[in-house]
Amino acid sequence: MTSHRTILAAGVATIAFAAAGSAFAQSKRLYVGMNGGNFEKTFTQAVFPDFEKANDVKVVVVPGTSSDILAKATAAKDKPQMHVMFLDDGVMVRAIGAGLCEKLKPGPELADLTPGSRMKDDMAVGIDLGMTGLGYNKKLFDEKGWPAPTSWMDLADPKYKGKVVFQSASASSFGLHAFLMFNRIQGGTEANVEPGFSKFRDTIGKNVLEFIPSSAKIAEMAQTGEAAIFPLTPTAISTLKEKGIGVEYAQPKEGSVVLMVAECVIAKNSEPELAQKLAAYLLSPEAQSKALAAGNIVPSNTKAKATTPEAEKKLEAFHANMKSAVTLDWDQINAKRPEWNSRWNKMIER
Repeated sequence: MTSHRTILAAGVATIAFAAAGSAFAQSKRLYVGMNGGNFEKTFTQAVFPDFEKANDVKVVVVPGTSSDILAKATAAKDKPQMHVMFLDDGVMVRAIGAGLCEKLKPGPELADLTPGSRMKDDMAVGIDLGMTGLGYNKKLFDEKGWPAPTSWMDLADPKYKGKVVFQSASASSFGLHAFLMFNRIQGGTEANVEPGFSKFRDTIGKNVLEFIPSSAKIAEMAQTGEAAIFPLTPTAISTLKEKGIGVEYAQPKEGSVVLMVAECVIAKNSEPELAQKLAAYLLSPEAQSKALAAGNIVPSNTKAKATTPEAEKKLEAFHANMKSAVTLDWDQINAKRPEWNSRWNKMIER
């Protein structure tokens, strides 16, 4: 026989659960599309919590690659399911062009951003900065008595014959960046890649040991001494060095190429004010300092602080290199990319 006390306890528990559910339902939710892995972990654990507490909101990550997130945003353009999204810069240009982003509201954060990180009309802004320059095998360079590289054209230096590792321009941002910088040096532009295609095979191409689809093999090839020089980012070089691999980064005199992850507020989203508030918070020195400390997310806000002297030095060097970094014309690239990929695969890697 069920006691009166048991019934009473069950009733109280039900009321408490209902109240908790009601409170939880009242707490708003913001959905943010971004890369999973390190990005999701860093922002969920270290960056979002303070904003959630201050605004009585739950920030939920929708994980996926830039292409995945763009596809989701496009499919729900008329009734967005997300509020903010992070995309690689080239993909973000497509999102802006498709009308998926709304202009970021003016605020003090925007004035403190690194030059080049604000995209056209502030429709999107860089939140994680990167750049493609030259990586080189310092151990091998020291053994050979070679000076550190200084130019993209060093990839064509005959002394590196059979020692250049080049990421496929049809599959990798790093390879595409290096090819387009070579094309510029030969007199081309993103609207005219004929100089690059006509001269690559007889210059850099002659030195290439292997075209690789991504940078994953570089660690192994640097350790075996096969790879002397290759396009890569300072962040990737730091990661390899932390694993004990003797590589260094060199900033080409023509400039590195900006490679950033940008954020935008999704147009017509259900919480426009709160979404703008979150976007502004994510650009603040406080939020970006947390992201740097927790996940090596390189800040776009110049007032963000590193937590160790070593990290501060890296950050200073990074911002110094960003001053000469080149921003590519992604409108031209996106319009012609499929055609270039086909030409690259037939002409260069065949």
